Amino acid sequence: MADDRAEAPRATTNRSTVPVSSTFKDYISSKWAERSEPTPPAREQAAYAAARRAAISGLYPGKCLIIPAGAAKVRSNDTDYAYRAHSAFAHLTGWGRDSVPGSVLVLEPTASGHDATLYFRKAAGRDSDEFYANPDIGEFWTGPRPSLAHVASDLGLATASLDELDRVLDAVDASTVIVRDGDRDLTDQVDGRRLLVAESEALETDADADLARDLSELRLVKDAYEIDQMRKAVAATRAGFDDVIADRPAIVAHPRGERLVEGTFNRRARAEGNAVGYDTIAASGPHACILHWTRNDGPVVPGDLILMDAGIELDSYYTADITRTLPINGVFGPTQRRVYEAVLEAADAAFAIVRPGIRFREIHATAMEVIARRTAEWGLLPVSAEESVKPENQFHRRYMVHGTSHHLGIDVHDCAQARRDLYLDGVLEAGMVFTIEPGLYFQPDDLTVPEEFRGIGVRVEDNILVTPSGAENLSIGIPRTADDVEAWLR
Repeated sequence: MADDRAEAPRATTNRSTVPVSSTFKDYISSKWAERSEPTPPAREQAAYAAARRAAISGLYPGKCLIIPAGAAKVRSNDTDYAYRAHSAFAHLTGWGRDSVPGSVLVLEPTASGHDATLYFRKAAGRDSDEFYANPDIGEFWTGPRPSLAHVASDLGLATASLDELDRVLDAVDASTVIVRDGDRDLTDQVDGRRLLVAESEALETDADADLARDLSELRLVKDAYEIDQMRKAVAATRAGFDDVIADRPAIVAHPRGERLVEGTFNRRARAEGNAVGYDTIAASGPHACILHWTRNDGPVVPGDLILMDAGIELDSYYTADITRTLPINGVFGPTQRRVYEAVLEAADAAFAIVRPGIRFREIHATAMEVIARRTAEWGLLPVSAEESVKPENQFHRRYMVHGTSHHLGIDVHDCAQARRDLYLDGVLEAGMVFTIEPGLYFQPDDLTVPEEFRGIGVRVEDNILVTPSGAENLSIGIPRTADDVEAWLR
């Protein structure tokens, strides 16, 4: 049952014909050298992951917790998307890019807390059909999988074959809690078993929602390992931006230069980490006014600005999230510079107030005061800046409809299921990491702004660490003032 669950449904394929004769089976199963797999020491993040498991264990005494990594997801017929384990699973195990698809972390209750076991599909022997005949998981097709002993030592975590997960499923009752969006098929199985023992016909999933919330809130304050990973992700991302600037001649020459920006950055992401942390936004000219422009199929034209929002995700899954807006010909025009410096002023004002004890929402309010003041000075608002910032008005938000900050970490929008009073209304603590990213976007057909502003979009985004006494801009080394950006391009 567990084996069937872990494999995503597949369409019939004619891409290969596997020999089935007994002669072939005997031959392919024989004369293989013994494989040596040294037992590794525990990886750096193992102790941190153990502490996270202990923290979540303390919130759920007597409950069985199931945290799936998730199965591979089909992109087209028999082709999968690049695999990425569920973030909660990675956070609690320390397993990132090298996670085995379909794995499941189970915390079973004991008198003193929980016993944690990682269930995954162990390596098949060379005498099995899976070895050569299964294109989804066979070693000939997807490479060898680690042994149970190897992973147990690597992660500092008890391991078991996925076949043995049936025992856990057979014991499911009303006290079992699961991360619902981790693995749809496994969640369906757990739900079915819970209904069998439920006192009513209605399935109770409030505890599942609570677990998702608590796992999100567990990530609000980063530990030392996570902060180090964030520094490394930012450094790799800086290199990706440098690559794009170096490729500017080819980018400008191509009719879909935005695609070259995306490709150049993605190459660095694959070389330095796991992938990009999110789809790169390479928004040139008026495309910069589209907040989530990821089509990236336009030209990059000298005289325009290009807004590049990109981040590299490391093998550990921690990602940076940086935006820089660059003048394609190397120099800001007068109006471009005026808009850019207003956005930078908003970012700097927001950063200046960051310290433990303030509320997260104050960051946005501070940035918006600058945006309101500057747009009022330019004659764009029907009222004064003081009137515009009142909750019932907000005229300036026409030019910046998004928020100024979001938490950042193993997800680009980290801690998204945390309670409002701990997130938006939450009080800052040392160890929190988030973005500060004000912007101004003047749509090309916006008649409320002078023609010289139309089609200009600017965002400056940095990654911020709250320290015991204030804050550190982790991405301060990526040029951000107008003068420094021009020097960077030179």
